[in-house]
Amino acid sequence: MTAALTPPSDRYRALVAPPVDCPLPKGIDAAWDRMAGALARRRSRTTVFMARACRAVALAPDIEKLSSSRLTEALGLVRERFRRACECEEDVVRAAALVREAAFRELGQRPFVEQIAGGLAMASGCCVEMATGEGKTLAAVLPAVFFAWRGAGCHVVTVNDYLAQRDATWMAPVYKRCHVRCAWVTQEIDADARRKAYAADVTYLTNKEAAADFLRDRIALGRATRLHHALLAALATGATQRAPALLMRGLASAIIDEADSILIDEAVTPLIISSDAPNDERDAAYVEAAALAHELDASTDYVADAHHREVRLTKEGRSRFNMLRTGKNGVWTGARRSEELVVQALRALAFHRKGEQYVLQDGKIVIVDEFTGRLMADRSWRDGVHQAVEAQEGVAVTPMKDTHARISFQRFFRLYPRLAGMTGTAWESRRELWQVYRMPLVRVPTHKPCARAVAPDRVFPASEDRWREVVRMAREAHHEGRPALLGVRSVSASKTLSERLSEAGVPHNVLNAERHAQEARIVAEAGSPGRITVATNMAGRGTDIRLGAGVAEKGGLLVIATERHEAPRIDRQLFGRCARQGDPGQACAVISADDELFQRFLGRLRRWLLARAAKPNGKAGFVVALLLHRGQRKAQRTALQQRKAVLRMDEWLDEQLGFADRDV
Repeated sequence: MTAALTPPSDRYRALVAPPVDCPLPKGIDAAWDRMAGALARRRSRTTVFMARACRAVALAPDIEKLSSSRLTEALGLVRERFRRACECEEDVVRAAALVREAAFRELGQRPFVEQIAGGLAMASGCCVEMATGEGKTLAAVLPAVFFAWRGAGCHVVTVNDYLAQRDATWMAPVYKRCHVRCAWVTQEIDADARRKAYAADVTYLTNKEAAADFLRDRIALGRATRLHHALLAALATGATQRAPALLMRGLASAIIDEADSILIDEAVTPLIISSDAPNDERDAAYVEAAALAHELDASTDYVADAHHREVRLTKEGRSRFNMLRTGKNGVWTGARRSEELVVQALRALAFHRKGEQYVLQDGKIVIVDEFTGRLMADRSWRDGVHQAVEAQEGVAVTPMKDTHARISFQRFFRLYPRLAGMTGTAWESRRELWQVYRMPLVRVPTHKPCARAVAPDRVFPASEDRWREVVRMAREAHHEGRPALLGVRSVSASKTLSERLSEAGVPHNVLNAERHAQEARIVAEAGSPGRITVATNMAGRGTDIRLGAGVAEKGGLLVIATERHEAPRIDRQLFGRCARQGDPGQACAVISADDELFQRFLGRLRRWLLARAAKPNGKAGFVVALLLHRGQRKAQRTALQQRKAVLRMDEWLDEQLGFADRDV
């Protein structure tokens, strides 16, 4: 008998304390933690899971002979072994083969060996990097079934409600064949429907819905941190009231789709349950602060630090501000509070720009996610930033909020005892995924060799030169009958490029946060012959851009990045929109020396060197490539330090607030 299989992630978590129970290590502990992470990545290497997947595929001839009833019966038998936690490695391999056949019988799609390998890696608690278009949605069914068979339920976390409902509906027949109940949670459903969905074996939902419902349950429990704590407290006090009606049945296991976006990019985003706290005097103060901010001179009165996103008044600026507030009443009589208000207004003026960080929609400020380009209509900046931006734009100032409960996504996902992930771009974040979430990274090879041709970066001295070159390339692709996807970082950049394309007579579509309702149609047409699409980072994540007739013969989809991002993996996400599943494709970056990345993360001397090294013809040499690498590395280090700071704050709050249980 083969020894019982212990998931690799569980074995490696024995080397160090589970994430929820320990702070980030320091000193010698940090060195040991890095060694443990390297061991985890080595032991969870791709060849191990590929070998297991090949063994599962080798069982296909015998399993394909099973009748429908015999297949269902076989799945039920292996389910019982998982339920009793007595499965061995051979059971896991056979179960993978059975689930593979169930997918073919129900969907007509038989997972490739690479998809099986990715599923097995996730079932072992790893984060899997699978190239865009390799079928991650189907690959996630295998670990979800395994987790569900163990009886505690599984959450499959996606980036938006559309994908949650789509994937759950699409994969439901496979789950049903595997004796697993599947449901989904979206923003629109009520509490009763949520409770039923969470009671299912597999629940598809977004990270926002999962964290919000967790907080609602914590509020319902009151000072008790678990349901059994509440029941024991009721017994001890002789209370007769019923236990609170919770939405969730607990956090057992989760599979994170687009793991880099949720676990890294949105890691420090706080999910807050709050209520309005109206204060007319405070709201009026934000409007006055915005007016005073416009009275101050950016060259002499204050200094805006773009790198740290901070503003400080100069000596001259403080004197001028004190003169401007003379005679005002209320909060303006206090020097410290009034200065805080005007600095907040200056930060909104300097660092929050319409079309980049937010858009105006129906007279309201709507935040734009800087990583995905999507609107976040239900979110607001905290600590008065949102009110300062509203005052700057001259729209109605919304009341401040009283916070009832809050948690960062980073903290929330560390609460799951079993965590797995999948994404097309995670290699650059492999160390952080281990250090914070204890997830080793496994890179799964593509099913077909990648035919993507990546051209060297082209760097121009100024943005005007860059736009001219992008328009030329787009016009050329259109005349050749070849589709092109032009990636931009912000709504304002998409409008700028759209204007230039229109002036050049190039027909095109625009996909940005203001036109998200047309996303499905625009993405569906993006691979058609001669179609030019201008898109922010949202560019159809989670959906395929399929090539139209005759496009492959012309070189496939052309992807042009008009600006490098702070994280190289986001550049890879954009380039991954082309050359999927063996299709041809080409990608290149056309950037300028005055891009925000260089202005924020390169010092004055390095910016001067970059400006001198950038050539009018766009040809980039070694110096340009080195400075680009330097800027991205500094940006990543800054972001990582911010995420660690939030994590340390979460840990400090846990220690200081006595009702916070460490094992929740």
